[in-house]
Amino acid sequence: MSPAEPVTGLILSGGGARAAYQVGVLAAIAELLPPGASNPFPVIVGTSAGAINAVSLASGAMDFRSAIERLTTFWQGFRSHLVLRSDWPGVIRQASRFVSHSLLGLGSHLPVALLNSSPLRDLLHDKLSMHGIEEAIAQRQLHAVAVTAFGYESGQAVTFYQGGGKIDAWLRHRRIGVPTRLSVDHLLASSAIPLLFAPVKIGEEYFGDGAVRQSAPISPALHLGASRVLVVGVSGNPRGVDPQQPLQRAYTGQQPTLAQIGGHMLNSTFIDSLESDIELLQRLNQFSHLMPDGTPIRELGVAPVEVLVISPSQPIDEIAARHRQELPAALRLFLRGPGATKTSGAGVLSYLLFEAGYCSELIELGRRDALAKGRELCRFLGIAEAAVPA
Repeated sequence: MSPAEPVTGLILSGGGARAAYQVGVLAAIAELLPPGASNPFPVIVGTSAGAINAVSLASGAMDFRSAIERLTTFWQGFRSHLVLRSDWPGVIRQASRFVSHSLLGLGSHLPVALLNSSPLRDLLHDKLSMHGIEEAIAQRQLHAVAVTAFGYESGQAVTFYQGGGKIDAWLRHRRIGVPTRLSVDHLLASSAIPLLFAPVKIGEEYFGDGAVRQSAPISPALHLGASRVLVVGVSGNPRGVDPQQPLQRAYTGQQPTLAQIGGHMLNSTFIDSLESDIELLQRLNQFSHLMPDGTPIRELGVAPVEVLVISPSQPIDEIAARHRQELPAALRLFLRGPGATKTSGAGVLSYLLFEAGYCSELIELGRRDALAKGRELCRFLGIAEAAVPA
């Protein structure tokens, strides 16, 4: 009996404006694929801003290269006002409402958010069509696409998925899978960074960013049938640092700013769980290879899962700091107080800098990083290595 054909899953993590990096990686993959190649990712899973990229890719799965071109144009044309209210009246009004309601207890039924992200809803309705998902599933160019959001009342990470055939829902500790027809509301909920963007109501519950308490970001792809996964991360800390060599840092001895604290909290939310899950999966793979021949490893839940990770080779915080002047004046002043416009607080800025120069540099970085791993990608996706640029 010949082994089953591997099912490749694509994991697109969260991270606000950092998700532009993912577009560059996908653009490089489109370059490596031969002309007219079909979608190489039957299973696509996204969280936070990665959910927007995932659904955009899934809806264009019938023509992978064209879908990537549209996604690239989408991100290269970003401006802050397309995602959130960045004008003076909008920023001041939202900040005043947040303080009066959330800190002083005045008013009712006001969003618990520092920023007004209502323009993003209009943008997604205008630019993103989800009708292509059904066609791609019907034509077997896509098996399933999923986005994860966090339920504020249930405390669960809920993966909403749309797929073909029989895909069983799942229930694990604080994470469940729910079949549904995906909508813009699911994307807005998945990308609603806590406190910065307002939660979104789906059914009877309000949801926020899917990275919150998402303990196993790779798990949904495996539940949906993937047997190997390509993970595109947005970590600001390049991988490959020798753990035996202590990092040489110049410490200032100054108290951290609010933005510096917030940046570490955002990194903890968006990055740490994914990197821990990758490490756990790699250890399970090593364990499965040590099992005696004949051991039913699949029934035991330790079947090896091939993982390829592509993440930024340069610190994203530093890139954001170089582009801070692109922010509209109102947002720049709003973020200056907490220290987000300083180099030490650029972590927060890196998630909110929805401007063309910054996004374009991240796209190019993602493209270069992916092409640097071109031979690994070709082997992983079964592409002829002749396609790798010299």
